[in-house]
This record gives sequence, structure tokens and C-alpha cells, in this order.
Amino acid sequence: MAGCDVIGGCPSDYVALSVAILSFVFLFLRSTLPFLIHKVPRPKGSSFWIPAIQIIASFNLLLSLAMSLNVVRFHRRHWWQSCYLWGVWVNGPLGFGLLLSCRIIQATHLYSVFVKRRLFPIRSYISLPLALLPWVAWAALLHMEQPLNNRCHMGTRWAVPYVCFPVFYIAALIGITGAIHHIEFRFDELKDLWRAILVTTHEEVMWLQVTTRCVLLVVASSLVVAFFSISFSQPLVSVMSLNKKESFELKTMGQALGIPDSAHLSHNDPTLDVDPNEPLDKLLLNKRFRCSFMEFADRSCSCSNLDQVVNLYNGPHSSCQISCLAGESVHFYNEVEQLERIPVNDPVKRIYMARHIIEKYINTGAPMEVNISHRTRQEILTTLDLAHPHLFKNA
Repeated sequence: MAGCDVIGGCPSDYVALSVAILSFVFLFLRSTLPFLIHKVPRPKGSSFWIPAIQIIASFNLLLSLAMSLNVVRFHRRHWWQSCYLWGVWVNGPLGFGLLLSCRIIQATHLYSVFVKRRLFPIRSYISLPLALLPWVAWAALLHMEQPLNNRCHMGTRWAVPYVCFPVFYIAALIGITGAIHHIEFRFDELKDLWRAILVTTHEEVMWLQVTTRCVLLVVASSLVVAFFSISFSQPLVSVMSLNKKESFELKTMGQALGIPDSAHLSHNDPTLDVDPNEPLDKLLLNKRFRCSFMEFADRSCSCSNLDQVVNLYNGPHSSCQISCLAGESVHFYNEVEQLERIPVNDPVKRIYMARHIIEKYINTGAPMEVNISHRTRQEILTTLDLAHPHLFKNA
């Protein structure tokens, strides 16, 4: 194994590579199995793409370490083996930089939602490239100045800023999360964000070079797994276990937040007298009637009055023809009614429920988008207080 400190292929290198592969496989399974086993619908927007991008960034980081540190034994003869491709671009902007930028964006969203009590004004597909831009500029500078030698090492003049640059991002992440440490989160978002990745440098000593790159890859593999977690926007997925027996204990956001009487509506509830001539807002106060009305809307029965709803109230079957009704409006009403049961002096729980309602019913292209005016929609999306007791009143 003489010279393996230069061209790679030491036994410890392949042990470290095996650990990296197993870590990424574990990371991939951890992030996908809850969706595959429990058939959870894929969330839309940043709540899906930011965790997915973090998986890609984790893979890039581990692969770039393996390639740039000569963990795999090969002679650099082709452009795709270049130190600048793996040690600068894939390791920096596409690996560690992308991973940290995603975390900073999530932390900024947490700060905006739970401290400022408003939705973050910049969409993630804009804010993420902006956070990544300094990494791209730094990689471009390194590529132009060509400070790396044929062993992918750089002198002290470049090594110091090379280490300080990611430390600045880590400090920014700690600073943002430090500003929200007083919030009592329900789903451990802050704890997930406080995990970090070790940054180290290398010396031109054979045993130290071999040992350091082995330790670096092993530590990075372990911390990549620890660093990753499901986005805070989908807490129900993050608290789901792979045990199918436990997976459906929390079927609604109301149940997850512990809102009283927030279980699924059922025909088994006690029967109360219902007068179809009562105003609809009064009828909807009856839980069992609301269940019948929701089933009526979901089944899209072509009836022009409440008689069919009363039939559903007395039994789950009906012989009406199919047309198209707005069942999402009844579901929206039901979840807003659950929100109103949360005390005003519990803003964190109200924010969780309000964000859930916005993502499910208010956002353009939401899974159950309700038909409201553009003005009303913008009033909700630009609110200065997500915990306001009358946030959805106009809607």
C-alpha cells in the first residue's frame, strides 16, 4: 500500500466509503419509507422540494469528499476527475453550501412564521438561489485563481478563507435559530436545525493524510444523516413512525395539535333533532349533521336543497345522480371551526393550524383550494399575524 496517501485505495479509505454508502442509503430510506408505507400524498411546493434538495446535497457532499480526497484509487487523467469539479463545485455550492442554504431558508421561515407571525414574503425558489449565490461566487473565484495542486490541496493563503466561508454560514444558521429558541415547538424543528457538520483541513503528512480523510468521510456521513430531517411544513409526516399500527393515530392536524373534539366526524355520534329550515350556519353546529353535509358534498350529489343531506343524516346511502359540488368548502369550514377552538393565548398552536389551512385551502394550486376572491386570498397570505382570531373570517 505504499503511496496510498497520494493516490488513495488504503483499507481505511474503503471502510470509510462503505460507511458513507450505508449512511446515504439510511438517509434515503428514512426520508421515503413513511411516504411509501403510509401512502402519504406528496406535499406540494417547498415542503417537498427543500427536503428533496437536501438529500441531493447530502449525496453530492459525500461523493465529492470521496473523489477529491482520493478515497477511491485512480489516476487523474480525465476532466471529470478534476479537483475543481469535485473539491470546489460539487463539494461547495452543490454539496455543503446547498445543504446549509436549505437549512438557513428553513430557519428563516421558522423565524418569520413563529416570531414575526407572518408568512415569509419571498418564495423558496427565489430565496434558495439567493442564499446559494455567495457559494457560487466563491467557487468561481477558486476556479479562476487555480490555487489547488495536483493532490487537491491548497496553501494556507487560501485554506483560511476556505474554512471561514462555511463557518460564516454555520454562524448565520445558529444566529437565526438562536432568535427563535424561546418558541416551544411541537415537532422539534429547532432541535433538527441545530445539528451541524464538521469542517477540517489536511496536512502533507502520510499517516495524518490517510487518517484525516477516513475520519472526515466517516464523520461527514454520520452527521449528514443527523443533519437531515423532514421539513417543518409537514409535521404530521415527521412524527409518523414506520410501525403501521401507530401510523394512523394522528389523521388530522387537529388531532396532532391536541384540539379537543377534533377526531374524524362519524355517524355514530348521538342523534339530535334537525330542522332543515334552520339557517345553514346553525345546522353546521351539529357535528353529525356536519358529517352528513360533508359526505353529501364529497359525493357531489345533484340535489338543490337540504333534503338529501337529512337523508344522509339518517343513513349513509342515497340514490342521487353525480354532478359537481364544492366539497372542499365544507372541509375548510370544519378546519377553521377547529382553529377557533384553540385559545388565543396559545399562538404557536394557532400558527400551526393556520399554516396547515393556508397550505391546504388558500394557496393557489392547493390540494383543496377554495373559491374565494383574490382580495380575500391576499389578505390571508399577507397577514401580519398568523395567530389573529379573525384571520379566516372573510373567507
